[in-house]
Amino acid sequence: MSTLAPLRLLREPWNASEGNQSNATVGASGGWCQGLDIPNELFLALGLVSLVENLLVVAAILKNRNLHSPTYYFICCLAVSDMLVSISNLAEMLFMLLLEHGVLVMRPSIVRHMDSIIDMLICSSVVSSLSFLGVIAVDRYITIFYALRYHSIMTLQRAVVTMASIWLASIVSSTVLITYYQSNTILLCLIGFFLFMLVLMLVLYIHMFALARHHLHSISSQQKPPTTHRGGSLKGAVTLTILLGVFFICWGPFFFHLILIVTCPTNPFCTCFFSYFNLFLILIICNSVIDPLIYAFRSQELRRTLREVVTCSW
Repeated sequence: MSTLAPLRLLREPWNASEGNQSNATVGASGGWCQGLDIPNELFLALGLVSLVENLLVVAAILKNRNLHSPTYYFICCLAVSDMLVSISNLAEMLFMLLLEHGVLVMRPSIVRHMDSIIDMLICSSVVSSLSFLGVIAVDRYITIFYALRYHSIMTLQRAVVTMASIWLASIVSSTVLITYYQSNTILLCLIGFFLFMLVLMLVLYIHMFALARHHLHSISSQQKPPTTHRGGSLKGAVTLTILLGVFFICWGPFFFHLILIVTCPTNPFCTCFFSYFNLFLILIICNSVIDPLIYAFRSQELRRTLREVVTCSW
């Protein structure tokens, strides 16, 4: 049985006729086009690990007052977005198991309603994850290039408004996507948003690294030790770049899947690519597993607080 109900909506291209789809599948039924059978237990295990990790990140940020800043609030929201992926995965797995074993008996209309709720969870996590990665990149950019004015530019009030706006936009866009998921226009908007955020973050990071490299070159020529501020800024830029790379690797195949649905739903190669949908889902869940590990290893303050949370040192 397939996993992650929301993404199951996009498993097969809807804008292809059944006959063309069957012919394409037969034409692409080579040895490597058989797809990948991933056990449900793997989805369940990864979902549990991700849920626990991101809960620890949220708890650590709430616990440590030193982490009560716009940057860490944005990271906390990103962790919540990752938790949505885990919760939707676990909810569907439990839902399917109860239905399969006859423990839960529900009318088809209620089952469809539950699917729609899970759909909204996963779609909201996609939009919010992209948005918060972009906001974190902009926040880091302001920290480096407008350090003296950072606290006047990125106030707590503006951070709260930004976070609320992103969550509201995520809910609205996920509702529209679920309602009109068969429209290529909706998919193109989602793909365009992904590409826009990716380009935005790449431009910001390239500019940050260019400044860091210039600064380090100036220091080496003057034989002076690097300043704490610039060293911390470079470390933060590296952290965010790793996050961006992980996100692109984990989500890239899924968005490429969407592109193929729009451009070549009946092409044999595209049909073959569709058969690996479960692998793309595993990569998506892996993204929510990897992100907290990056936070813990790259931030000394957060790592220390996570250790206190784990050992119940409240």
